[in-house]
Amino acid sequence: MPRPVGAASSAEDTRTVDEMPLHEVMREDAYAALERDPSATSIWDIVLYSTGTHIVWTYRRHHWLYTHGMKGLALLLAKRTRRKLGADIFPSAQIGRRFSIDHGIGVVIGATSIIGDDCLIYQGVTLGMTGKHGGKRHPTLGSNVMVGAGAIVLGNITVGDDAKIAAGSVVVHDVPCNVTVAGVPAKVVRDRRFSGPRLVKDDFDPTKLDDENVRWSCAL
Repeated sequence: MPRPVGAASSAEDTRTVDEMPLHEVMREDAYAALERDPSATSIWDIVLYSTGTHIVWTYRRHHWLYTHGMKGLALLLAKRTRRKLGADIFPSAQIGRRFSIDHGIGVVIGATSIIGDDCLIYQGVTLGMTGKHGGKRHPTLGSNVMVGAGAIVLGNITVGDDAKIAAGSVVVHDVPCNVTVAGVPAKVVRDRRFSGPRLVKDDFDPTKLDDENVRWSCAL
């Protein structure tokens, strides 16, 4: 199968998800998952065995139904998906291109959530609200954002492009672009906005981070 347009050439293809055929969006999702999954050896590993990709695909179909006047059917199918795959993505959530969920069990994405292109989230992530009813009440993630396993992002806040949220963090405030946040509540622990990666606090012990990937990635 020929490789689709990837993230590297996305500047040449500025279409949004709603401007693309559904099958093309789903195909991009599959190849994005292949690029990010070291355990997958071919696209067929993703198509046949990747629960996270199956969750993304079912959301894509539900979202299409929801935005084409079939809200009741979309909600019914989403309910079935919660029981079958263990994830809850509300059909009205807006999710960009090349979206990947690693493993996928326990993921919750609320109704007014907005997610940009090329984002990756891990199992147990919640994009939820803080009690507000009506209006925009769930987070907005920029493009190329990574959210680690078990992280909770709450309320109508914005996570900037290229940000990373460490595993187990609780985020309740806006996150700038190009930083890594960790902790409860989450605070910036690494800043890449200026002259390359640097620790924010002079007294922060980098040995406690180990590899940064361990902070936001799942352990296999």
